[in-house]
Amino acid sequence: MITVKGIIHEEHFAVRLSSSTNEIIADEPISAGGKDKGFSPTELLASSLAACTSITVRMYADRKHWPLEKIEVTVELERNVAENITHINRVVQLFGNLTGEQRSRLLQVADHCPIHNILTNPINIKTSMV
Repeated sequence: MITVKGIIHEEHFAVRLSSSTNEIIADEPISAGGKDKGFSPTELLASSLAACTSITVRMYADRKHWPLEKIEVTVELERNVAENITHINRVVQLFGNLTGEQRSRLLQVADHCPIHNILTNPINIKTSMV
């Protein structure tokens, strides 16, 4: 189980996020009343997909000893509140002397990163108060 804690004090809207090993700051942009000290919550969600895709593809290519030099993953996330739908567009760029077959396989691997699997399957959120 992964546990992340978010703590916000009176400063709008900087949140200190911490796990057992790391800490980052999330914030809202100035236009939304924040101070833009860190990624917004939506940017963090998109970042999770970009990071997980990159890591998963890198791990697979390394195991296969394929000549993958660099991976760039761009994630665009747009929320349509009126229709209650979120559109995510992910673009994967692979650099290196890869064959067409290797590129195709790495694209398939990208679709099986753990965050992709989380986002494309049912999610249950239980909220409680102490």
